Amino acid sequence: MGYYSSGNYCVPSSSGNTRGAIEKSSSSCPLGFFSSGNYCLSNLSNEREEIQKTGNSCPLGWFSSGSYCLKSR
Repeated sequence: MGYYSSGNYCVPSSSGNTRGAIEKSSSSCPLGFFSSGNYCLSNLSNEREEIQKTGNSCPLGWFSSGSYCLKSR
């Protein structure tokens, strides 16, 4: 969905219709993302930033969503 393979990388297409993508670290994706193979792709209306959760908590200003931390709006 908006990416193509280049060696060991997935590269965004030049169409400008690329959704944010993160590697899926568990069986589910964070809020605002949907599963696509081994990745979680952002919904079109999603404007949240995400990071992989380390430990049991997220940094200040972020909230937990499965194995991820999402930035509060």
